[in-house]
Amino acid sequence: MCGSDAMDLLPVEIKVNVEGDVAAALAALGGSHGPMTRRRIWFAEDRDGVEEGHVPLLEDGVIVRFRIGGKSDDLTVKLRPCERKSLVGRFSAPFEVEPITYKIEDDWSANGHVLAASLVRDHKPGTLLGAVQQGADAAAPIDAVQHQFVHACAPPARLDGLVALGPILSTKVDDVPLGDLEVDLEAWSVAGLEFLEASIRVKPKDEDDAEEFAARAERKQRKLRDAVTERGVTLSEDPESKTRRVLLALAGAGVRS
Repeated sequence: MCGSDAMDLLPVEIKVNVEGDVAAALAALGGSHGPMTRRRIWFAEDRDGVEEGHVPLLEDGVIVRFRIGGKSDDLTVKLRPCERKSLVGRFSAPFEVEPITYKIEDDWSANGHVLAASLVRDHKPGTLLGAVQQGADAAAPIDAVQHQFVHACAPPARLDGLVALGPILSTKVDDVPLGDLEVDLEAWSVAGLEFLEASIRVKPKDEDDAEEFAARAERKQRKLRDAVTERGVTLSEDPESKTRRVLLALAGAGVRS
């Protein structure tokens, strides 16, 4: 946690992952009855690296993600993990200026805690499809603010010469009640892999100090794990994040645009 009052504290996204029979897990958690958002997801990576089965951007802590479908498309440039001191200038604090949303939050999972900063730009439906087609330049729709973000906060990384890897089929259900929690469920399917992620967000309150907020987030993390396992769903024990596993699988299998 950063700082000692609520103005310095960051929201926490808490995640648990499920593997195996994702459809059964989704049903067991109550997600099959709610309104679903179905999208296709691509990740962009360095073209030369992918040709060798590597993911250089991810290794530098940079994630470039296209989400196509639903009410709007979006293109996200995310730094994860990153350090707060590396988020400089206008990127030192969250902001929202349509069509851009910039977030800084802590990601908590079975692997531990990391800081993540993401710059999301909304696009009209269908306008990103050209960038993920075979032979296209996946870097073309990355806008000037996103380039500035990476240049200022992760200068070794380069957002050019990119190829899109995917698509991943995504099914998302928001605000599913599990006990006294409202949980977002998202299933991914690609390249023989299936994942289900259950996540919640915990926001600091005005009266929180760092210790109180951390304790509350830890309680919520335990509640989330218990709420999932009490419904007969087994949590994944794989230490790798689903993004890393999917990107390595796509790069290795040559599943690219």
